[in-house]
Amino acid sequence: MKHITLNTGSEMPMLGLGTYALRGTECERCVLDALELGYRLFDTAQMYGNEREVGNALRRGGVPRGELFVTTKLYRPSTSYALAKQGIEASLNALQLDFIDLLLIHEPYREAEEMYPALEEAYRDGRLGAIGVSNFNAARHAAFLRSCTVIPAVNQVEAHVFFQQRELLEDMKAYGTHMQAWSPFAAGKNDLFDNSVLRAIGLAYGKTPAQIALNYLVRQGISVIPKSSRKERMKENLGVFDFQLRDEDMRRIRALDKGKTLFGWY
Repeated sequence: MKHITLNTGSEMPMLGLGTYALRGTECERCVLDALELGYRLFDTAQMYGNEREVGNALRRGGVPRGELFVTTKLYRPSTSYALAKQGIEASLNALQLDFIDLLLIHEPYREAEEMYPALEEAYRDGRLGAIGVSNFNAARHAAFLRSCTVIPAVNQVEAHVFFQQRELLEDMKAYGTHMQAWSPFAAGKNDLFDNSVLRAIGLAYGKTPAQIALNYLVRQGISVIPKSSRKERMKENLGVFDFQLRDEDMRRIRALDKGKTLFGWY
């Protein structure tokens, strides 16, 4: 597993398990399957309603805490300094952790500047390993930075072969904020898993279209958190670090970019 060094100095795996829409015993089973396969990064959120299940599975899995990297996100109603402080405590309690490796503000709320000092405070107190944002476009991120004393370590955004966000990636690099991709498979939209370009490129490497789509992002330094409830797919997703796409193949995939969101976020 490759890692990225965040602006805090902490190491984060370049690939993890997204847990959106996983609930109850299915969520716990998926996290346990992922742990067995070697996953160490797990992404959840208050909005997902599964922090406790993720925490339960991590405790049951027996992997030393120091090997794990846990991300969660503050959601409404945590849209004030005081409510954000309460939200941090709620996530710590639900996850059954003494600290959270990465805490993000889930959306570019108009109250984000009011919320963020609570995250900065918890980061300085050692209860959060890193802090950041999610779904911030370049303009919102730049405006947000004017009130920050701790530069966001991560901006988690929609990014996949059909919406590549290359300009945003360059902006994030300039600020020292790492860009992470949620839904790197575009939730299967545009027939990603059967895309003729990805399939043709995959044949040359002995890889699936999904693995090509992930490798394309990872090669650019974008970490990924694909969600799957199937153990065989989780295993397949791990197989993206043993090859490197040639420049010509990168250009072919770059041409798939439609330049607009498939989920209505931007």
